[in-house]
Amino acid sequence: MDERDFLTERFLAERFEEHRAHLKAVAYRMLGSLTEADDAVQEVWLRLARSDSGGIGNLGGWLTTVVGRICLDMLRSRTQRGETSLEARLPDPVVSGQAADPEHEALVADSVGLALLVVLESLTPPERLAFVLHDMFGMPFDEIGPIIDRTPVAARKLASRARRRVQGAAPEPDRDPVAQRRVVDAFLTAARDGDFDALVSVLHPDVVLRADGGKALPGGMKVLRGREAVAGQAATFRRMATLSVSRPALVNGTAGLVNTVDGDVFSVMSFTVTGDRITAIEILSDPERLAALDLTGLADTP
Repeated sequence: MDERDFLTERFLAERFEEHRAHLKAVAYRMLGSLTEADDAVQEVWLRLARSDSGGIGNLGGWLTTVVGRICLDMLRSRTQRGETSLEARLPDPVVSGQAADPEHEALVADSVGLALLVVLESLTPPERLAFVLHDMFGMPFDEIGPIIDRTPVAARKLASRARRRVQGAAPEPDRDPVAQRRVVDAFLTAARDGDFDALVSVLHPDVVLRADGGKALPGGMKVLRGREAVAGQAATFRRMATLSVSRPALVNGTAGLVNTVDGDVFSVMSFTVTGDRITAIEILSDPERLAALDLTGLADTP
């Protein structure tokens, strides 16, 4: 490689890095997996490096299109290989302290909580791509259509169908972080006391609890619906709260808890708070996946 080629590649790498956080945010929403999102972004770079970059007018648009196609192929590949759908497990949480770094902020912007990602897992790959690229990133349908081999009108219909499913199944969380934390603290107090009535008072009537213990709990993700059923786990919540140290954290940008036992992470809890009531609780206690989480941002948490 001569000096001109070296400088060209370095310039291209610098421009790519300017878009990396955006590309990972797109891939995370599409795949629900941080590892797979990193793989998708790396594949985008490889394709860019092999392309005639001089002919790319809008690099950001080109990169977003490419990452969309890669993620679409990855989602389709899961089905073709007969893999267990990510619907059967929780998406990877993004855990940070009260001051999230820029990459974490990009990953969880627009209230992309775990409850919403769970619903996205239920969409078909084309529906998910059309919804994510248009509703979350503002890409026009005339650019989305070619990615999924559909007309812009068909892409619009896919996004509309996905939107109806999302709005009906994933309540939008309250925006006030102080209000969120107040409700989560009330939940934690009730859990420590094993207080059924207090738990009921902070839970929405249609609250959904999802618990993913990985291989340690055969049968995949456990789901409970309704506040009586969730509050009925008061004894379990009390045991969890009394045996572990609960540390406040942002989990996908909303109030959550990181629970540790003897310094080791035991579980990560995510809460969706809507109208001062908890509408969704996600609990990840899979040891393998917890060990892979980046928890360095918790140093910012008091």
